Amino acid sequence: MRPRISDKDKRKIVVRLLMTREEKLRLDSLVKQGKYGCMSDYLRNKIFDQPKRKVISLDNEAKAQLKNLDYELNKIGVNLNQLSKRMNSFVGYNVGDNDRQLLKQAFEMMRNCLITLQNLLR
Repeated sequence: MRPRISDKDKRKIVVRLLMTREEKLRLDSLVKQGKYGCMSDYLRNKIFDQPKRKVISLDNEAKAQLKNLDYELNKIGVNLNQLSKRMNSFVGYNVGDNDRQLLKQAFEMMRNCLITLQNLLR
């Protein structure tokens, strides 16, 4: 659910900008390339937040690595969910060797994901 916005933070003022058809097509393309939700977000970013935002362009290899990273992180989540379900289903549950192994495996996978992300962002 979308969080409520205070009256102070609501955007109510409209600013018009005239441009040619070619400029509009170029602007639409820039908005899509930047993965912005809408043109207003793109324009506000360019006007007010440009120094704060870092744009990262990824080649096909980096995209494949991120897709693999997403898959690995999902596997970690599944392992952690299984462990927490076991731990929460019994009042006096003691962590066993199998659970320790799952935790160790999840930690190692998260560490590898972090190293991959750090390498991609350099």
